[in-house]
Amino acid sequence: MTGTPAPVGRPAPTRRRALTTALAAGATVLGAGALSGCGSAQAADGSTVRLWDLFSGADGALLNDMVRAARPGMAGTRIERTVLEWGTPYYTKLAMASAGGRGPDVAIAHMSRLAGYAPTGLADPWDLDLLAEFGVRQTDFTDAVWSRTQYEGRTYAVPLDTHPFIVFYHPEPVRKAGLVTKDGTLDADAFSSPDRFLAAGKELAKASGKQGIAFGYVTDTAQGWRLFYGLYRQTGGAFRLPPGGPAEVDVDRMAEVIAFMAKVVDGRVNPGRLDYNASLAAFTNRQTAMTLSGEWELGTYRAADKNVGAAPFPTVFGTPAVYADSHAFVLPHRDHPDAGHRRRAHRAVAALLKAGQIWATAGHIPAYEPVTRTKAYTSLLPQAHYKKAADHVVLDPAVWFAGAGSDFQNAMSQVLQQALLDGLAPDRAARAMVGRLNTFLAKPSPA
Repeated sequence: MTGTPAPVGRPAPTRRRALTTALAAGATVLGAGALSGCGSAQAADGSTVRLWDLFSGADGALLNDMVRAARPGMAGTRIERTVLEWGTPYYTKLAMASAGGRGPDVAIAHMSRLAGYAPTGLADPWDLDLLAEFGVRQTDFTDAVWSRTQYEGRTYAVPLDTHPFIVFYHPEPVRKAGLVTKDGTLDADAFSSPDRFLAAGKELAKASGKQGIAFGYVTDTAQGWRLFYGLYRQTGGAFRLPPGGPAEVDVDRMAEVIAFMAKVVDGRVNPGRLDYNASLAAFTNRQTAMTLSGEWELGTYRAADKNVGAAPFPTVFGTPAVYADSHAFVLPHRDHPDAGHRRRAHRAVAALLKAGQIWATAGHIPAYEPVTRTKAYTSLLPQAHYKKAADHVVLDPAVWFAGAGSDFQNAMSQVLQQALLDGLAPDRAARAMVGRLNTFLAKPSPA
């Protein structure tokens, strides 16, 4: 979402809040011909591809624009969008509809949720030959993202985007602190170790005259986990979650990351105990020079500073890794899918991917790389400056209980908040996280 930033201490308008408060069910039909309301007759029409998604607010409007732009590539087809509530309600309804064969023709899902659908038969595989016929091939996607689309050698998701956890910054204090390269972009080397990261934060605080780096995590159900997991994967430590457990992880490296996170939020380089909305306000009101955030907040930040800068999350622990997720298209299961209609769905998705430049304006990195290779995309700033994050993304572990909006993320973040807010020792916090991991692993998938 975009709009006037809220003052410090008041919630700033955010895309996530718009998604969370979305209507439980709203629909629009777009595609061949003018926009029109949806109805049962249209839903039953063989020319209609029914799409479920969780995009409200600005993202929902952009998806409508993409459908309009995609019309020439799917002549004779219309897309009927049904917008459902973000998070667990969405995935519960999608799972139930898929289990009964009553789902839509196509649905948007976070790639981090795919492990709860493909292995349980709730999703059908895509036909790669059909996609190739319409100009979409595996080679059009980064290996880091495409690898998560696979289950038992078949493709169960077609990525729409990558939305990584990155850094945003105000250019003036960053330049004043000497943290830019010759081309004016963020100097990643200045953040390339825990000590350097903290030292850079202190320089940013001096340059801004206020605070250096903001991170909003208090009472948030995912932010702590996003920062932790990206940093942990940078250590190269194992993170294997075999069915039934126990978790195979490096507790010492987990503790090292938690100890670093505690220093990041100790109030010396940032405003300290910030919740999500307070961190947004601190950055938009220039109370801090840099913020650790998801690229999905670009609209919020750019409304306050049209020259806002952004960069991939720095490699602090040696191995390039950027926490991210990916919105993807999935095929809800059908016992006897109509071949002609499935073909129409493949063509529609291919056409939408080719309209990815529109999606990029919101900050998301289009997964279909022919879009990101265009002159139009490379001139899109600051998006082009963090595009390389897609080469090193790490998603949530590929287990049924993890992923966007999950209880798993909340459980991990709760432990991290105890370490960052209440002084729980890093080694104890690491062991507590392992304990919760094993509890999840001991549970069978409800599907």
